[in-house]
Amino acid sequence: MGQHLPEVVRRHAQQRGTAPAITCEGRTTSYAALDTRTNRLARALLAAAAPGARIGTLTRTRPEAGEVLIACGKAGLIAVPLNWRLAGPELLTVARDAGLSALVTEPAFLEAALALRETLPGLEVLVTGDDPTGRAPSYEAAIAAHPDEDPGGGHDPAAVTLLLYTSGTTGTPKGVQVTLGSLYADEHALAEYRWDADSVALCVMPTFHIAGIGWLSSALSAGAHALMFPEFDPAAVVETMEREHVTHAFFVPSVLHVLTLLPGVADRDFSRLRLIVYGASPVTPPQLRRAMAVFGCGFVQKYGLTETVGSTARLLDHEHDPDGPRQYLLNSTGRPMHGVRVRITDPLTGAELPPGEVGEIQVASRHNTPGYWNRPEATAELFAADGWLRTGDAGRLDEDGYLYVTDRLKDMVITGGENVYPVEVESVLAEHPAVSEVAVIGLPHEKWGEQVTAVVVLRPGAERPAEQELIDFTRGRIASYKKPGRVHFVEAMPLTPSGKILKRALRERFA
Repeated sequence: MGQHLPEVVRRHAQQRGTAPAITCEGRTTSYAALDTRTNRLARALLAAAAPGARIGTLTRTRPEAGEVLIACGKAGLIAVPLNWRLAGPELLTVARDAGLSALVTEPAFLEAALALRETLPGLEVLVTGDDPTGRAPSYEAAIAAHPDEDPGGGHDPAAVTLLLYTSGTTGTPKGVQVTLGSLYADEHALAEYRWDADSVALCVMPTFHIAGIGWLSSALSAGAHALMFPEFDPAAVVETMEREHVTHAFFVPSVLHVLTLLPGVADRDFSRLRLIVYGASPVTPPQLRRAMAVFGCGFVQKYGLTETVGSTARLLDHEHDPDGPRQYLLNSTGRPMHGVRVRITDPLTGAELPPGEVGEIQVASRHNTPGYWNRPEATAELFAADGWLRTGDAGRLDEDGYLYVTDRLKDMVITGGENVYPVEVESVLAEHPAVSEVAVIGLPHEKWGEQVTAVVVLRPGAERPAEQELIDFTRGRIASYKKPGRVHFVEAMPLTPSGKILKRALRERFA
């Protein structure tokens, strides 16, 4: 263990080449075949682009995302997964910013890829399926046309191998540079996941986010069998988990929540399931308790962001104690991972704060990005003067080193001069039996500056409570100034592509 992704794929191919690496839509690729295919693909990409060039992928959660990532590592190229949910102008902005030399797409997105080619002369487009019109060369034909000769790259930990664009919920997306050294899963991380040669990993998260591509990279690094789902169908996911004896899965809380509400899910056989990893957005303790009861396996919470290249802190499975004396830990994201340091600083002065005080979370880690692509000013703002990465998240550390993420600093509500962190209010309202999901935002208020406002999705079949009932439900559980002044009911929350609640959209809707 402890090798970079291209190296570990080579090793698995040599030592256990017939073992399944990736299965998608009935097609399985062994580790030997994955090594061969990525050698050929690396040669095909080098025929179209010079080392250091950026290679885009415009596909759903499919094997090609992993193949391009591995091939780019071998060839000294940079993989750029594009968010296929973006509109044409948004895709163009990202493709132009990255300066793509080539783009791998699937038939469903061929028109969007060809539109990019028209605007970006010289962009080579490869399509994974059939194109009867002949407008784009075949991905499979390009692989077959080149020799199985490994370019030999993938050893330099400082080499940028991946460019991930942030979701852009607060402005123009920025390209986060990911190096081979920051991406690779060391023996400590692999051991915490309890991977082994028989592991079967469910991969449903989009590979244009660190959660999806990082989970796939971890599974392949461990030699696991990755089951990839191009479309998220909750019923199909649960059925596959049971039929294929899935041992490991990663979900964002919103997806985990949807799965727990499926009819009959509690009657499924998940006896082979060892671990569900969750993260990328906050989860309330009631949601987590429901998931633990349904799936009956170990749970690991992860905290991190694209700029920290995934995980910074983790709450391990033995630390999940929903009904015991340490149940308060469910509100935390655990302790820093091996080799990672976390501190809390005053957002105004930068001074480090003692345990218990809320401030900005800052991280020192080998996983941290070296910076944004072609954004020197934004990169400078990302790091403190001494090199620690500024997450923009608010949180605190307790005396035992557990990290509690209270919210994004920008989502903090300031009402009457008091700071209110939405997750505190959300955790209380989530305990109400009628509440399925809740988001707390701040809206302009003439007297208080901002008013604490709750947006609620009801549980299926639940009778809608009166607004005042939910407000009164928080009485005695949190400080009076933290209570919501208004409650709005919605059918569904607006979500980012990575499954996070889009609070900006809620603020705009209810302002």
